[in-house]
Amino acid sequence: MPLDSPIAAPREDALLAALRLTRSRRVGPTTYFRMMAEHGSAAAALEALPRVAQAAGVEDYAPCPAGVARAELDRGRALGALPLLHGTADYPDALQDLPDAPPILWALGRRELLSRPMVALVGARNASSLGVRMARRLADGLAEAGHVVVSGLARGIDRAAHLAALKGGTVAVLAGGIDVAYPTENEGLFAEIGEAGLRLSEHPAGLQPQARHFPQRNRIISGLSRAVVVVEAASRSGSLITARTALDQGREVLAVPGHPLDARASGCNMLIRDGATLVRGPDDVLEALNAQPTLFERRPETAPARVAERARPQITNVPETPAHARRETPADPAQLHREILDRLGPSPLAEDQLIRDLALPAGRIAPELLTLELEGRIARAPGGLISRRD
Repeated sequence: MPLDSPIAAPREDALLAALRLTRSRRVGPTTYFRMMAEHGSAAAALEALPRVAQAAGVEDYAPCPAGVARAELDRGRALGALPLLHGTADYPDALQDLPDAPPILWALGRRELLSRPMVALVGARNASSLGVRMARRLADGLAEAGHVVVSGLARGIDRAAHLAALKGGTVAVLAGGIDVAYPTENEGLFAEIGEAGLRLSEHPAGLQPQARHFPQRNRIISGLSRAVVVVEAASRSGSLITARTALDQGREVLAVPGHPLDARASGCNMLIRDGATLVRGPDDVLEALNAQPTLFERRPETAPARVAERARPQITNVPETPAHARRETPADPAQLHREILDRLGPSPLAEDQLIRDLALPAGRIAPELLTLELEGRIARAPGGLISRRD
């Protein structure tokens, strides 16, 4: 297929089935893509989901009802938003290959911004005056150079970046629904971005953001962007989560240095110490972007083909367990579940490390991880990490 060949838009029934699948109980992005890869379509995955849940010991499991998904589609469209389905032409190409990409994104505003190069600007909510000035300077310079500025519409650095880039192009990734302004003090800017920029959300309209939604939002901010620039950040902050996610996704990470005694600069200084590019102004960001290969050129294969390849439930980079160290797979699945859960805790562990620790074939463990995820006993995080839910 030629590079400029369009990918067909999703049929309404396929879109509805995909929305039902991703809104079904205990189906996160990773499970969504595994089910799609194993069953070939959202409709087939929906049909199989109750059997998979029953095999996992979850009785009376029912997928998201069609009426609920239809109501979400109708409400979103009534607001003027459009659903972008993973693997179709309108979906951001930068997110296509992420293992935890949102299956569906709601978009309101100038969708053509998604085809332009993007840079994320993130930082402290309680930003200093100098931090706000730097964010404005960076956003203005990047917008003038033709880059779209991506951020999370929070207080402080996010707000300053959006305001400075509004005329040139800015994308706000929301932790709540496409129609929910959070914090409320940003309502005016929220409305402006819906007209002059673009708002994105993976959640249904009307959903109020909760604490767990912000790290999920951050993976989209970094995933869309060629680079993430951290302007101010404490040593433990959401901005550092975004930076770590960016590294997992293969994005460039840059940081603005600050005074060693300013807690708001400690995270940025740590990033620079650990190898992030130091930023003094827009020229430093542009120089770093020019030095790296172009990341998101559409490859000859179609997006759906890439999705299917990436979604296959494979685990790579796990060395074959030596014969002398290999052991028998427990005959009782419940025993294997106990062994998996015993190895996990609230702190995320890499999936390949878990497999090495268990000294069992990856193909034997992967289905049981899916079972435990459907049961709600484990949680997945960006970068192939798994943790136990208690």
